[in-house]
Amino acid sequence: MRNFSGILLTTLLLLSGPAFAITQIEVQALFGGKAIVMIDGQRRMLSIGDTSPEGVKLVNADSKHAVLEVDGRTKSYQPGGTISLSYAKPEMLEEKIYADDRGMFNSIGAINGRTVRFLVDTGATTVAMNKSQARNLGIDYRMKGEHIVVSTASDHVKGYRVRLSSVSLGKIKLRNVDAMVIDGNHPGPILLGMSFLGKLKVEKVGGVMKIRQRH
Repeated sequence: MRNFSGILLTTLLLLSGPAFAITQIEVQALFGGKAIVMIDGQRRMLSIGDTSPEGVKLVNADSKHAVLEVDGRTKSYQPGGTISLSYAKPEMLEEKIYADDRGMFNSIGAINGRTVRFLVDTGATTVAMNKSQARNLGIDYRMKGEHIVVSTASDHVKGYRVRLSSVSLGKIKLRNVDAMVIDGNHPGPILLGMSFLGKLKVEKVGGVMKIRQRH
């Protein structure tokens, strides 16, 4: 019964996750694939693969460094009795786009490192462009894309599903973004749709659209 209670308590701790934001981490000692880590005043001994109750995971350790994962980000720490490293929550990157006189949200961005003009459209399911735009960007959609049929307002046309290496909007950048190339002249501007926007926080207030990403 005692062993079962211990297992149950450990399981509950793992499921509940970290209860508070971490403000300070200090690696105090390293030995044999283990690390003694001070986390907000709590001393923890972690083996490689272990995660503390605060949510700090020891990814790797040798005689000189400990690689810790905190909030999905990894960083290498050196031991030292007087060295204290602070951990700050990721900053929020934000871009603001202002509506034009037609109420449309246009912006300059980049696809695969090349500058493009976007129509930011939360009603579009994906990033979408026409075949001419794809060619100008060097996207080999016919060879590497997946053939699909696209429904437009007036017809069904041939299209291709592709994967873009990167899509940027100001300081915000995402990699491996799904997109669509339509075999025709539609759409006019490249649509920045939800395959990009859906991974971010988007807020529209009046004529201003705020797009945020944790960095």
